Amino acid sequence: MADPGTERPAAARLDRALIVDDHPLFCEALAMTLRTALGVREVATAPSLAEGIAWLEREVAPDVVLLDLKLPDVDGLDGLVRLRRTAGSVPVVVVSSLTDDRLIASVFRAGAAGFVPKHSQREVFAEALGRILAGGTYAPEGYYAPEVEADVDADTAVERMQSLTLQQGRILELVCEGKLNKQIAWELDIAETTVKAHLTAILRKLHVHSRTQAVLLAQNARFSAILHRRA
Repeated sequence: MADPGTERPAAARLDRALIVDDHPLFCEALAMTLRTALGVREVATAPSLAEGIAWLEREVAPDVVLLDLKLPDVDGLDGLVRLRRTAGSVPVVVVSSLTDDRLIASVFRAGAAGFVPKHSQREVFAEALGRILAGGTYAPEGYYAPEVEADVDADTAVERMQSLTLQQGRILELVCEGKLNKQIAWELDIAETTVKAHLTAILRKLHVHSRTQAVLLAQNARFSAILHRRA
């Protein structure tokens, strides 16, 4: 992946976009920006991750997806991970009011093509999408990629994954799919409190402090392949 903010040539025309955000006023303003500043022909909106994924599964693929991290049916970066899996090669741009450098770094590690603060002017959105659609990436001005202790090499990630029980491995796999605790509990036919207890143990064994870090570590270890070998 190119360094965030790398200069790129002008992008091809942007015809279709999907905005996944549960704030109607922001969706309306962003849709207007896309139409007037970038000439986007069609802008669809979805107020939740589930509806965004359903739209992607039934419609012709858009040129770009713009995603808010705070949605009613998703926790942290799990939504980005799951949406990217559905979107395939379509670039996903995170648009968020949270602008901490550590969060932005995690967004890029999870595969986002760019990060644009919600308060940005329309010129910033135009520049960001131009770079991304030309094959580059975009990070906000002043962003500095921090060193993150949760980054580990693949061998270390594999070693930590192997410490999980089969039930813990299954729960982590569902977390990687973007499932919430109540959905995991229903799928595995266990109590939600049991899921929470397992997640506490999973985070401790993986030496991480959040579900998002656990997902990133699992990706680094190619967790699904490890799980299948152990089953």
